[in-house]
Amino acid sequence: MSVQGARAVAYEVLRAVSGDEAYANLLLPHAIVRARLDAKDAGLATELTYGTLRRRGTYDAIIAAAADRTVDRIDPNVLDALRLGVHQLLSTRVASHAAVNESVELARRHGGGRGAAGFVNAVLRRVSRDTPGQWMQRIAAGARSDDERIGLISAHPVWIVRALRRALNAEGRVDELEALLEADNAAPRVAMVALPGLADVPDDAAGVRFAPTAFTTRGGDPEGLIRASDGRIRVQDEGSQLAALALSRALPVQPGERWLDLCAGPGGKTALLAAEALAARATLDANEIAPARAGLVRQAVASVPLPVEVSEEDGRDRAARTPGEYDRILVDAPCTGIGALRRRPEARWRKTPADVPDLTALQQELVLAAFEALKPGGVVAYVTCSPHLAETSGVLAEVRRELGDAVEELDARAVVRAVAQNEIDLPDQADGSLRAQLWPHRHGTDAMSIALLRKR
Repeated sequence: MSVQGARAVAYEVLRAVSGDEAYANLLLPHAIVRARLDAKDAGLATELTYGTLRRRGTYDAIIAAAADRTVDRIDPNVLDALRLGVHQLLSTRVASHAAVNESVELARRHGGGRGAAGFVNAVLRRVSRDTPGQWMQRIAAGARSDDERIGLISAHPVWIVRALRRALNAEGRVDELEALLEADNAAPRVAMVALPGLADVPDDAAGVRFAPTAFTTRGGDPEGLIRASDGRIRVQDEGSQLAALALSRALPVQPGERWLDLCAGPGGKTALLAAEALAARATLDANEIAPARAGLVRQAVASVPLPVEVSEEDGRDRAARTPGEYDRILVDAPCTGIGALRRRPEARWRKTPADVPDLTALQQELVLAAFEALKPGGVVAYVTCSPHLAETSGVLAEVRRELGDAVEELDARAVVRAVAQNEIDLPDQADGSLRAQLWPHRHGTDAMSIALLRKR
């Protein structure tokens, strides 16, 4: 493999993620097309990119040990070449000489010439002398606590390890932590959605797990299927599908209902709600504060023959200007995103515990604003792609305290069970809330939290 191929693409994306806070899932497909990679090399580029991003924390600890210096003392361009090389040496079947030589060439081209190349060569040859198991033992032995050891081995920041443990413990399932951390580091299956009433699940698709709209392909690039359906079949995590369907099917729909997707970008749930609204003779509006993401929402709903007005406002302001007007509102709130680490592996290295208070305050304000925009009897679905208890149970507790007798929590677990095509394991929550919590290791979905609040 030439350095101009899959490794060059992977390195380009890694640098954009590290240096410019780009999103790998958005950047990588374009980089593959520009490089004109064939299917095999595109697959390698994808594995190298996502594998390196997922296990970055583990690789940084190994690099620090092999280089005898902390990673913050290594030039960023050189560091990403090292991360890519370590991933190939310890987690793939790429020949060691190829992994070392190509990483050295990347460092020479992008990291400052012969000095950088020599440094990368020395570090990677040091790494290659020991097995993956030996390196795991070495970095684990240097951990200062059991949680730090778990974080180093599983490539999760300590605060995320602790947040996931607490969320599982709230279900009495703390013994599932290891399985959850492993699931976060596994490449997810590609879940598809067939918009109900507009597309059918293909006959040759893999079997449905839970959402009646969901299926998986039997391999290959799904782009042809998406194009052939005019966008009425598309990629969408099954957890996201269940979240949208929980709102649209929580109660029987009366013709003429008005629905609102308050934080709609990038539009996957919006499109599914639009298809559901079309079938039930309801209407749908959408809102997304970021103009670029609002554009994605418009693209997502273009395949549904239902007019969807997409506004570009702060969700709190958007809800406040339409008091008492909507029957159903989806609040898919901004969150830490630690429930989607399989698909967005860089997210685990970007957020910190310091982000949580501001996010929970925003989440609470969005839910309260949405509640005021409901008609009596209307329902808000509060959804986060995070199982963090502060973002789920904590926000719900504050909302219930604020609203008192005006709010009734519907049993989201019962609704999701009714929607699901197969039996779905949704344990009780320790705080007594009726929200449904999905999990990668248990359900094969993102860790979506779904709560349903009805205005009395």
